[in-house]
Amino acid sequence: MKRKSDSAKPANRDDRLKAALKANLARRKAQARARATAVDDTQANERAEKKKD
Repeated sequence: MKRKSDSAKPANRDDRLKAALKANLARRKAQARARATAVDDTQANERAEKKKD
């Protein structure tokens, strides 16, 4: 006999994987935005330094 909980395990695993992938994607997007902002800030500072000279 099969247990009812055995049939629910793949769905739970799929849900966990889906949630993990979603969290990973959100984290990677946040890192990319932070890097882009850092690059923009650096470029703005370099332009400001050139204007001072």
